[in-house]
Amino acid sequence: MAEKSKYFVVKQKAVPEVLLKVVEAKRLLDSSKVMTVQEATEQVGISRSSFYKYKDDIFPFHDNSKGKSITFVLQMNDEPGLLSDVIKTVAKYKGNILTIHQTIPINGVASLTLTVDLLPTTGDVSSMIEEIERQPGIHYLKILAKE
Repeated sequence: MAEKSKYFVVKQKAVPEVLLKVVEAKRLLDSSKVMTVQEATEQVGISRSSFYKYKDDIFPFHDNSKGKSITFVLQMNDEPGLLSDVIKTVAKYKGNILTIHQTIPINGVASLTLTVDLLPTTGDVSSMIEEIERQPGIHYLKILAKE
């Protein structure tokens, strides 16, 4: 089985410049200051291929992340109780599930998309995600959005 993703918190000075520029390009796109990826990447000085390579792997960390939401997708085996285990993990960390969508399993594997509201009482989100990833039957987990 492939190694699960790990999450790190690093200071900005330790992050390669290309990743910082990806974050800036994403910020420009979110703020509607530019309309296309091409415009955003030209403005920050990176290639579109660099943007697409890293765009899903870097997010700014905000100390005030409570009261926000996180959306992630995971692929999981179609096994009785596995979805329940994922939901129990979110509940254990006191996250509030806003949306949940599971696809029909194909070849014994389903995709699950969850949006979790991060409340002031929510525990460490990175630990919650890591715990979900470690569960037997989970193939991968990817963060789609963090607001």
